[in-house]
Amino acid sequence: MSREQQAVARARKAFETGRSKSVEHRIRQLKNLQRLFTEKQSVISAAVKKDLNKSEVGTQFYETLGLEGELNTAIKHLKEWAAPRPVKKNLLTISDTVYIKPEPLGVVLIIGAWNYPWAVTIQPLIGAIAAGNAAVIKPSEVCVHTAKVMEDLLPLYIDKELYPVVTGGVPETQELLRQRFDHIFYTGNSMVGKLIMEAAAKHLTPVTLELGGKSPCYIDKNCDLTIACRRVAWGKYTNCGQTCIAPDYILCEPSIQDRVIEEVKKAIKEFYTDNPKTCPDYGRIINQRHFKRIMNMLEGSTVAAGGDNEESDCYIAPTVLRDVKPEAKVMQEEIFGPLLPILSVSGLDEAIKFINKGEKPLALYCFSSDNKVINRMTDETSSGGFLANDCLVHFSVGSLPFGGVGNSGMGCYHGKYSFDQLSHLRSCLIKKLNMEGVNSMRYPPHTPKKLGWARFFILNSVDLGWVGRMALLAVMAVLAAVMLQHYLL
Repeated sequence: MSREQQAVARARKAFETGRSKSVEHRIRQLKNLQRLFTEKQSVISAAVKKDLNKSEVGTQFYETLGLEGELNTAIKHLKEWAAPRPVKKNLLTISDTVYIKPEPLGVVLIIGAWNYPWAVTIQPLIGAIAAGNAAVIKPSEVCVHTAKVMEDLLPLYIDKELYPVVTGGVPETQELLRQRFDHIFYTGNSMVGKLIMEAAAKHLTPVTLELGGKSPCYIDKNCDLTIACRRVAWGKYTNCGQTCIAPDYILCEPSIQDRVIEEVKKAIKEFYTDNPKTCPDYGRIINQRHFKRIMNMLEGSTVAAGGDNEESDCYIAPTVLRDVKPEAKVMQEEIFGPLLPILSVSGLDEAIKFINKGEKPLALYCFSSDNKVINRMTDETSSGGFLANDCLVHFSVGSLPFGGVGNSGMGCYHGKYSFDQLSHLRSCLIKKLNMEGVNSMRYPPHTPKKLGWARFFILNSVDLGWVGRMALLAVMAVLAAVMLQHYLL
């Protein structure tokens, strides 16, 4: 039995004990995770610094602060989320108990990503724990130091049998994917997402795929360009551009391109000084393979700002590219780095047409002071999320579902959406063995008269208070007696 098989078997055995189903147990585990982020913040930050050159404050800002919010929300609302959910009834079921019962799926596989290794690995785990599942956690091997810290710390704080951590690279992930899970939650790129889906299909395992793509950013000439470019620069160069919802490229009219470039340059200087290489808030590319991939994208494009780089340090300066053509190398795949191409369009119509020609993105950004422009962009395009006049911040809103559409992913999470995504919402109807007269309409022999009664009872829904329900039940009891007598005669 491989190490991966053993981890899955232990998790399933622990799940079968039933202890993860207790709401009290779930809350205890979530509170233990809270303690982890309070007590081990310096250890977490040190590992992320080694992997991505994030500062300690930056790690808290972009990694653990959101997790603290998710934990607070889940702990506060878990009893409400896990409770049976009453639903509307029709006349036929007015006397029955009808509700949705959220129940755990079983054993969930969570495959994390390296760009925000804590945020995108632990956030699904919070949902899995809240929903009462067991979970096998596979942190990205690309973040070597963070993966080791997860492997060491998580078993000290949460149930190590229910929530084992499995480290390793591609062979270990492949071995995990050969096992049967009840749900797979993957964050990464669409190429690997297809492999995940293929492996899951062998067991008919449902998947949540949080992918990415080229998230467009349209800047309308009728807006405050200083503020717009400041926010775009923040969204693009945070984490050295290695953010799945970073604005991938800018679409704007030729008349404002020079101004956009100047305003982005000003923001870069404001955020990262004249020398971003020495700025503690500017990160590094994760490894040399990705460094070379990003540098190759510069081929055939004109650098308007930045472009400095050093392979040995995996450093690429915040870079702006001007007059980029749709066929340029940088436009053929998600950049996932600090290159910001600017493409010229004649206006909103052409921008919408260009966006719709590509795959549906994970995020779409539109900067404009005109609500008509914003409304047209929302109405005439499709994307996982849409933001007007800002970047990235929708990820921080727990009441919004976060996820892609089409090539940018399937399924969503955050807050209650994580709970529901990793639960089976079981339909329940509890009936009593009485009022059989009402049921006579459904039994053979079928007649037009019975069909008429069935149409009346099934197609009319009710939403009555307690008194109304009691009155309706009394009327139905009389109806049932009359119908039974009618059918018996």
